[in-house]
Amino acid sequence: MSEIKKSIKLKHVAYDVRGPVLDAASEMEARGETILKLNIGNPAPFGFEAPEEVVNAIACHLSAAEGYSDSRGIRSAREAIAEYHIKKGVQGVTIEDVYTGNGVSELINMTMQALLSPGDEILIPSPDYPLWTASATLAGGTVRHYICDESSDWMPDISDIRAKITSKTRGIVLINPNNPTGAVYAPELLEQIVKLAYEHDLVLFADEIYDRMTMDGYTHTPLASISSDVFCVTFNGLSKSHLIAGYRVGWMVLSGNKANAKSYIEGLNMLSSMRLCSNVPGQYAIPAALKCLESTSPMLVPGGRVYEQRRVICDALESIPGISLVRPKATFYCFPKIDAKSFGIINDERFVLDFLREKKVLLVHGRAFHWPDPDHFRIVYLPNVDVLADAAGKLRDFLETYHQD
Repeated sequence: MSEIKKSIKLKHVAYDVRGPVLDAASEMEARGETILKLNIGNPAPFGFEAPEEVVNAIACHLSAAEGYSDSRGIRSAREAIAEYHIKKGVQGVTIEDVYTGNGVSELINMTMQALLSPGDEILIPSPDYPLWTASATLAGGTVRHYICDESSDWMPDISDIRAKITSKTRGIVLINPNNPTGAVYAPELLEQIVKLAYEHDLVLFADEIYDRMTMDGYTHTPLASISSDVFCVTFNGLSKSHLIAGYRVGWMVLSGNKANAKSYIEGLNMLSSMRLCSNVPGQYAIPAALKCLESTSPMLVPGGRVYEQRRVICDALESIPGISLVRPKATFYCFPKIDAKSFGIINDERFVLDFLREKKVLLVHGRAFHWPDPDHFRIVYLPNVDVLADAAGKLRDFLETYHQD
């Protein structure tokens, strides 16, 4: 029989956060080895629990959640989401502008499918959350990565964004707070990006899933709050702020110049209807969750769990010869730089694979986030401080003798 082959649409699509290195870790687990997984921001395996109000809201509404909902979501959830964004300064949002999703991931894919035709270009940061690049590529678009500057606290390089806008560019993606770097962007920078989008008639896509996970006094400014003249799609959800990643509760909100985006919105409505609706039990978590926005705040201040875990891993990494980093201001991740020349690293995927096999700790290599050089990796700081200190110690020991030949 002839081989059944994958679609050619997948030729240039990659999602290495769950790629070959994770496959190797799974094979090791199948042999009975224990792996410390510091590769994804999944709070539950590390003992984080959802707020009781959120869990109860789902449990109490299970009998009402047995049928399909409106394709965009139940009314109470969409009202709560609209109110949340209005309170954050986003003007003109109604429940008709709100779409719930099975996590933000589904909605990212939907927005790219509705926007991009073959030959269209979209600007996405480097480093990025790789689902953005994968979704845009799968939709038939061409991704052009703009640089976030490590020497400037990982801020987007405005001149690089400007230089990469062409007549084929359809939109700009902004991930703020940023995954994987943990950067939080100032309003002045956001205003410059909005200005570029206005000048070139581009759609803005604002991935703000970590907006409630900032530390050190940093506050998040919604991109849509300063882009009333530019059509903007904002993405958010509960998986991180309310520690319910497995419930798959996300949403997107349309704002700005909606009159200029009628055709695109028709496409979004079609794709939303085709998948029928997002999971209905999860939608019932939204009103309750958006009434307890401070549930994770104690974790993010000195003495709080996430804050102290970040401190421990950053201190430990900075003490390792050959490692440097810009400390994250938000999220669950840091994105350290490794002196690739000193360790002879020309393949960062091989580096994290070698570390996995020797020390049984799973990281993600930097080029999985479309960073151009083999000199970074992402580490999740969700485990408790003792586990993180041990992991950093293993990395120190590993690097004492490591060199790629």
